[in-house]
Amino acid sequence: MDDKVKVNPTEARQGRKGTHLLTILIVALVLAGIVGWAVGLFGGAIEPEEPVGGAPTEQPAGTTDTPVTGEPAQ
Repeated sequence: MDDKVKVNPTEARQGRKGTHLLTILIVALVLAGIVGWAVGLFGGAIEPEEPVGGAPTEQPAGTTDTPVTGEPAQ
């Protein structure tokens, strides 16, 4: 029951030597960079001049906020 077959270690590997996978990864990285650049360019092109709600307003230095009560001011 000793039917062992000797296999060359190079032939026993699952993948071959080469740059096929590296090429795919580099191409994918370059394409992701191009897509990211295009999204940034498009996002800058459609950005509104005035943000929704407008710019926050500043209060003059001498004023303070008064708490809101149900009574009219006197």
